[in-house]
Amino acid sequence: MLKYFQNKYALSEKGAKDLFHAIIWTIIMDISFMAPVILGFKFLDEYMGELLNSSSATQRTISYYAVMSLAFFVVMLVIGLFQYNSAYTKIYEESAKRRISLAETLRRLPLAFFGKKDIADLSATIMDDATQIEMLFSHSVPQIYAAAVTVFIMGVMMFFYNWQLSIAVFWVVPVAAFIFILTKSLQKNMHAKLYDIKRDISEKIQEGLDSAHEIKAYNREESFSNALNTQLDTLEKFMIKGELLIGAFINLSYVFLKLGLPSVILYGAYLLTQGEIGIFTYLVFLIVTARIYNPIMEAMENFALLLFLNVRINRMKEMDKMPRQDGRDKFNPKNYDIEFKNVDFSYQDGKQILNNVSFTARQGDVTALVGPSGGGKSTIAKLAARFWDIDKGAITLGGEEISQIDPETLLQYYSIVFQDVTLFNSSIQDNIRLGKKDATDEEVIRAAKLAQCHEFVNKLPQGYETLIGENGEKLSGGERQRISIARAILKDAPIILLDEATASLDAENESKIQSALGELVRNKTVVIIAHRMRTVLGADKIVVIKDGVIAEIGTPLELKEKQGLFSTMLKTQYQNS
Repeated sequence: MLKYFQNKYALSEKGAKDLFHAIIWTIIMDISFMAPVILGFKFLDEYMGELLNSSSATQRTISYYAVMSLAFFVVMLVIGLFQYNSAYTKIYEESAKRRISLAETLRRLPLAFFGKKDIADLSATIMDDATQIEMLFSHSVPQIYAAAVTVFIMGVMMFFYNWQLSIAVFWVVPVAAFIFILTKSLQKNMHAKLYDIKRDISEKIQEGLDSAHEIKAYNREESFSNALNTQLDTLEKFMIKGELLIGAFINLSYVFLKLGLPSVILYGAYLLTQGEIGIFTYLVFLIVTARIYNPIMEAMENFALLLFLNVRINRMKEMDKMPRQDGRDKFNPKNYDIEFKNVDFSYQDGKQILNNVSFTARQGDVTALVGPSGGGKSTIAKLAARFWDIDKGAITLGGEEISQIDPETLLQYYSIVFQDVTLFNSSIQDNIRLGKKDATDEEVIRAAKLAQCHEFVNKLPQGYETLIGENGEKLSGGERQRISIARAILKDAPIILLDEATASLDAENESKIQSALGELVRNKTVVIIAHRMRTVLGADKIVVIKDGVIAEIGTPLELKEKQGLFSTMLKTQYQNS
């Protein structure tokens, strides 16, 4: 049973045990609700049968039932507390573990996953899906199993009490269940389609937020709004259709359930006139029948929600099955040479980006990657830090394959500045300190000065404590890039990857930062990507990449004299400048 719960609902071993306990306590609580009814029937049986004759005896009987009622109340209260703790507190604890596990899964996934999934998709999974699963597990799943078991137990008891009336009570249950089961496939398909439509709308809204400037700049507000409205209309029509169609079947099954009560009334009256049952038995079945269908309808309603839950759980399972990047967490390279050996790589099957790439970026040298746009330069830089795992060949650091090293351990040796700068809605000081969390204020300021940040930071209202907005929206592109460089300078790692690190800077600031970086890259492995030829002319080695293959390798002087692709690019840029 526990294994079934783990596989069915993507639970931990403890979560499966907690769910099992929640079901047991919910069953006990459901059965306990019948105790006052049974006690009331017992009292009426004794009172109506005039089993007690004296008034004092009747008074003692009433006192006895009053005490028993109080005792039942206390017992039910205790059961309710245990049920609440198991069905809500424990399940919420499992939900917290699920969120942490999901975050850990995301942390260890290759970046290829994040390239396929946008922010809206991931945030919906982390927040909305987890919240819905938490709510359904606390309010529906234990109740479904408990209702089924409770009805079964009550049915057995009623059959032993009077099998004829029990048939009148329960003949409608298989008919109603059959009607409901007929809609199972329909409900699953509609829930899956509804989930996809809602996700598409979230992605559209996220796209609008991310592209607000472009939408306004090109007068696309009306076009964007119309497209979004079309999606919302589709959602509305689909939900109305689904509610009507599924609701019709579910309500039909409810109607059949309700036929059970008139069945008991008519058949019970017949048995009563035939003298086969007493009035008390007749009343007992009427009252129990009025109540017995409620947990059945509740189970059917919750089961419908469970079908909706399956869509979200399958999404969680899909993410959990994604290949993780693992490796040794202890790594002490003998040097910091990075070597590519016959590397092939593709983001998607059938779309190869790199083909048989081989070169070495040696410690103490500056290795520049140049070539036409889309050739694979940035991909090579990211593969060097194991942002993805390669398809074929090997990438080594200090002679050891980086695919055997845990990514977080590996990245301790890298300072990275990519073209797309990511900053946080925090202070400038905190954004720079991301490179070294225990850095002193003096170290932060020193790195900022070397990255040419100090001057513009001092002009801000709160200086280094100034909040810069989401992704540094309050700063210019060049200022954002300089903060990213300051972060890398502060980390002071033995390997430096620079992908268009000075692309947003003017010539004066670029020269200053080049000088600062020149002091920091001594005896380090440096890989730079730049389109400005003057940025790479001081490199020790230039690797020219075109269409995913290495076109040329050599020093700047060697490649100039070779009159190949690099020489052509150099001449073209100088002619256009």
